[in-house]
Amino acid sequence: MPCSPKRARKLLEGGRARVHRRYPFTIRLVDRTVEDSSFQPVLAKIDPGSRATGISLVREDDTGGHAVLGLYELVHRGRQISESLTQRSGFRRRRRSANLRYRKPRFSNRRRPEGTLAPSLQHRVDTTASWVRRLQKLAPVTGIAMELVRFDMQKLENPEISGIAYQKGELAGYEVREYLLEKWRRRCAYCDAQDVPLEIDHIVPRSKGGTNRISNLTLSCRACNQKKGSQKIEVFLAADVDRQKRITAQAKAPLKDASAVNSTRWALSEVLKNTGLPVKFNRMRLDIPKSHALDAACVGEFTTLTGWRRPVLTITCTGRGAYKRTRLNRYGFPRGYLMRKKQIYGYATG
Repeated sequence: MPCSPKRARKLLEGGRARVHRRYPFTIRLVDRTVEDSSFQPVLAKIDPGSRATGISLVREDDTGGHAVLGLYELVHRGRQISESLTQRSGFRRRRRSANLRYRKPRFSNRRRPEGTLAPSLQHRVDTTASWVRRLQKLAPVTGIAMELVRFDMQKLENPEISGIAYQKGELAGYEVREYLLEKWRRRCAYCDAQDVPLEIDHIVPRSKGGTNRISNLTLSCRACNQKKGSQKIEVFLAADVDRQKRITAQAKAPLKDASAVNSTRWALSEVLKNTGLPVKFNRMRLDIPKSHALDAACVGEFTTLTGWRRPVLTITCTGRGAYKRTRLNRYGFPRGYLMRKKQIYGYATG
């Protein structure tokens, strides 16, 4: 059973327990057996997120209240996985064009089963399920409560949308370039140049996490587009703060995080069902500070919540290194090779 840090220190100092695991810190009693112990029902609560997932362990009592035993915040590395796959794709494209120009492209081996998630999204499901199984081994978890939330993308962009507007998107009756020309009044967004060829530019560059959504696209002349490059708009328009505010006012917040949660919510629920524990789908909010771990503690049906003023254990996903023998530079060319050490065998003489 999880206990407070003060009780853990007393048990260790008295020799009644020993350290079983350091991360998360776990002690094991040595002066009693399982038959002599009594366990209370412990519930694991999960608040799925795009960048971080909150996990909490709570104890249920007979009055319907919950007492928080542990708070955990699992920080995902989905963005790093996406960037690594993009870099690998560029390296492979260069090698194919340099060495296999004669080979015809093959697409029959690129089909994925229906329902397959992208690696950056599957990572969120796997790491969350892995830590739930790990906590299940360290604590007597008897059930799981998960916040099964779905974001309404169009409500996030336009809270007043209703009726038939749900069926018609922002580009209804337009093409992308035609819509941008009308939206930005056929002039460059950075220098107000008119009657010149205009190019489509990303307000937040793709290299900085920008997307191809209409709210992230604008028009610029060739000179401004080349001068801006991959800079952020705050850096490019540092001398013109008014123009910067005017442009960013038209750019809406990206919905990458909301789409990631929508894509992984059912996959995560199916994985958690395989643990054999009952899964509850509820969503409630109490008047307590906002955080992923506390959001997880608020999931479920209960009357009171106590003990939530405790430190949060942050769990950061770091990966397992690179599975490649050759290191490449930013252009995709090898910059070093992994040398294999020669084994030297010695023979003893008697």
